[in-house]
Amino acid sequence: MMFSNKVSTIFTVLVAAAAAVSAAPSDVVRPPITSPKAGDVWTAGSTQLITWDTSSIANPTGETGLILLGTLKNGDEQLNANSPLALGFPISAGAVNVTVPAVPTGDDYIVALFGDSGNISPTFTITN
Repeated sequence: MMFSNKVSTIFTVLVAAAAAVSAAPSDVVRPPITSPKAGDVWTAGSTQLITWDTSSIANPTGETGLILLGTLKNGDEQLNANSPLALGFPISAGAVNVTVPAVPTGDDYIVALFGDSGNISPTFTITN
């Protein structure tokens, strides 16, 4: 009987903890990218400014960001996680300069901004 009371108590504590976690407010940082815009053209080797809207960041914390280059083909995102364009910058900054890598010319490039969630830009062109 004593064992079943302990199990029951542990179960009750776990259920209460799970309910508290699921009821906690969600502060997901997912600022929309404002640059590059659809149709922009970047040249490999150039420095470009990537910007995002920080107005949705209610309480700027020490959250840092990561920007990846990728492509968007037929709705399928392919991100190059092996070579970030930028990392470790404050997500509340709203902008970061990057050097455009040497990649094949194409008009289906995107950048993805990650804080604690990801957001992608519209497609743009990179030329050599």
